[in-house]
Amino acid sequence: LKDIQYIRSYCYDKLEYARFDSNVGKYVGYTTYGVKNAERWNNIPSEISAMRAQREAYCLNNIGID
Repeated sequence: LKDIQYIRSYCYDKLEYARFDSNVGKYVGYTTYGVKNAERWNNIPSEISAMRAQREAYCLNNIGID
């Protein structure tokens, strides 16, 4: 169960500009716009806590389904 990974991607016009990765534990930006948003989101402690909790709430809760 330690290798379960939660990823939330943000895309516009088929281009991924930012992503939250539970293995990294923060948002990562892939474009100029994405980097700015990732920096902003990473500075909100409640946002980071909520995203980190999604791994347990969504992934680990549904592991037995597939």
